[in-house]
This record gives sequence, structure tokens and C-alpha cells, in this order.
Amino acid sequence: MSADPPAHRAVLLEEAVAALAIRADGVYVDATFGRGGHSRAILAQLGPAGRLIALDRDPEAVRAAGAISDPRFSITHAPFSALARVLDAERAAQVDGLLADLGASSPQLNDPARGFSFRADGPLDMRMDPTRGESAAQWLARATQAEIREAIEEYGEERFAKQIAAAIAAARAREPIVRTQQLAELVAAAVRTREAGQNPATRTFQALRILVNRELEEVSLMLPQAVARLAPGGRLAVLSFHSLEDRIVKRLVRSLAQPRLPRELPLRASEMPQAALKIIGRAQRPAAPEIAANPRSRSAVLRVAERTAAPLDPHLLSRIEPDAWRS
Repeated sequence: MSADPPAHRAVLLEEAVAALAIRADGVYVDATFGRGGHSRAILAQLGPAGRLIALDRDPEAVRAAGAISDPRFSITHAPFSALARVLDAERAAQVDGLLADLGASSPQLNDPARGFSFRADGPLDMRMDPTRGESAAQWLARATQAEIREAIEEYGEERFAKQIAAAIAAARAREPIVRTQQLAELVAAAVRTREAGQNPATRTFQALRILVNRELEEVSLMLPQAVARLAPGGRLAVLSFHSLEDRIVKRLVRSLAQPRLPRELPLRASEMPQAALKIIGRAQRPAAPEIAANPRSRSAVLRVAERTAAPLDPHLLSRIEPDAWRS
């Protein structure tokens, strides 16, 4: 069976797992294993015939999953966008629930060598999968000043994006920007005012992390695949940590929770078509005790939906574009 859980605690752990309404013999997906907090809680509720399929794009998370010795559990090194491929490989045509925790994990944020945080100096990397793609430092070295401004403005929702981009462009003309503290100091000097309780580099670091990892595109590509694989009665539970990704989740769920009306109207009540998804409850946020114990949880939002027996319109899913968060 699984090893003892790690010291850090997954955000909204009980609420997210409860939202799946787990059946003992069901097939479930943990789309972000992290360090296994949600996975272990799901496994604890599964019976001998149940299955848990996990994936994570971070090789360190996949290695950490080796601590779980359980025949009901499997994990694949893959990003969100590969969900359908992973389920095909696992021969899981349909699943009874999928949980996606969209935030960066504490081990990623706490390790200076990963370059996610401005709180300790480290290489300016920020890749969730260090084996693929370019680092934040490499992107900053090649991007135009306009591209840097646009990324910080859109992904970080930073009102001082113009000043920060100008400061980065001027600094890299003198020397490469390759360290987290180097970038944090540049941003602090460029931002004239500071929000109470927030480091001036917070939004810039968020923007670069989102860009380097294509986070919004990955979520936009994963969600339609998840809905398409849910069995009737299956649950989708998504934890978001900033407004841009929550916007994607909210819009997809709401669009699929509205029935597709035929052209011939009006309809009798008995003729009203059923929507593909049913929204379960209101969006949930961490309670004060959890925020006090883990300040990073303060921005978390949990949204839950249930698949109905209604046919799923593939044309509607195809309209969820990788840049849907912009609209």
C-alpha cells in the first residue's frame, strides 16, 4: 500500500476529494500528482477494483510517486494536454472522476534551483519540466521588449508592465539576466508603488512561469479532453490559483451546463434537451484556518461539475481554443 503522506498538505484536500464522490470500484484521474496528497486520499477511498491514473509534467513528481506501491495506481510523465493519450495507453475509455490542481507545487516553489521564486536566489528557470523547452532566462534573452511587456501585462495582470519591460531590456544590454534575485531587484526598482503584503516581483514571476510552461494553453487543451472522457455521473474537480486559469474553467463549465437548444422553438418542458454538464455547488475557497496555515492557498478556487447522460456535442468542445482565456 502507499507510504506515509509527505509533510506538505495539498490545498482544499478534503473538499477536492469529496467533490469527486468516489465510488469504490471507479476509475479516477489525478491530473497533477505533485507530491501525492490528493492521490493518497483518493486511493484511501478506493476498493480493490478501483483505479487511479495520475500524471505530472515534473520529473521530480514522477520520481516521488515511486513511494506509492499500489497495484491500483499508475503515473505517467506527461503534461495536461496529453490526457487523452495517457488514458488511451491505460485503456481507460471513460473515467468516473478527474481532479486537476492547476497550481505550482510547494516543492517547486521552495527549491531555489527550480527558479520559481524570488524569495531565494537561484537560476532563472521556472520550467515545470526542466527536460523540455526554454527557461525563463532563455526567453528573456531573446524576446523583444514589446513581447516582454505583453507577457507581463497579460499573464501577470501587471499595471507597470511597460516600466518593467523597459528595465529588463536595459539591464540585459549590460549583462544576461540569469538569476531570480537579479530579476526581482530589477522589478522592484521599476515598480513605483507596492501592494500591501505583496512583493513587487510577484506578478512578473507569475507571468513568466505561465508563459514558459504554457499553462493557460495546457488547461484549455486538457479540459475538453477531460469532459469527453467522463462517464455519466462522473465528476470534474478543478483547483485554480489565479483569475486567468479560473476564467477558462468557469467559462467551459458554464457553456457545457447550458442545453443546446434546437432551432425549432418553442419546446414543451419534456422536450427540453439536457446539458452535458451539471454544475455542483458554488465555487469553494479555503477557510481562514487553512489560509493561516498555508498562505499560498488564499487564491485557490475549486469548481466542480458532473457529467450528465446527454450526448456531448464535439463541435462545442472544439470551440474551446487554447487562447480562450483572452476572450
